[in-house]
Amino acid sequence: MSNHRITFFGSEESETENHKLNLFANDKDNIYIGIDSGFNNLPDFICLDKATAIKLTRVLKAEISKIN
Repeated sequence: MSNHRITFFGSEESETENHKLNLFANDKDNIYIGIDSGFNNLPDFICLDKATAIKLTRVLKAEISKIN
């Protein structure tokens, strides 16, 4: 497993540019997705197994393709 983290930031248009979405694989081979909105000390998060993470990417791609 590679040792990296990917961070995305919110958009200026939505006034969420200080929000952060962090992605990485944890030590239990789950995909960790955390959203840090800066309102508390701990981000909200979810951990997905591989099959669920793959399903999420498929649904996300389908939804993105619907955007004009």
